[in-house]
Amino acid sequence: MRPEQCLTRNHIEAWHGRALPSEPERFELWSVLRGSILPILVWTGVVCVAYFVYDPLVAMVLGGVFALAFIVGFGLRRRARHSVRCSAYGALGGVLDKSMARF
Repeated sequence: MRPEQCLTRNHIEAWHGRALPSEPERFELWSVLRGSILPILVWTGVVCVAYFVYDPLVAMVLGGVFALAFIVGFGLRRRARHSVRCSAYGALGGVLDKSMARF
């Protein structure tokens, strides 16, 4: 996949809806994090509660599950020939997005 195709998650639908610019634009990590502020706050709260109420081991297990999901997402995106930057941002955004699917 060419780097200019990695700029948006729904690039095909957005292209058909004329929502994308005519040329590729770079995006920053802040854009990914700003769009995922609610999941970041929720998971930070869950990990803090688990750390103080239960045990630090529970917080480490939750962090390990998050890291494993990130690594799997990154690997799947790299296998689909996305760039490293696109894979990292997509994996982070994907983990935060999918973790809030049930809420």
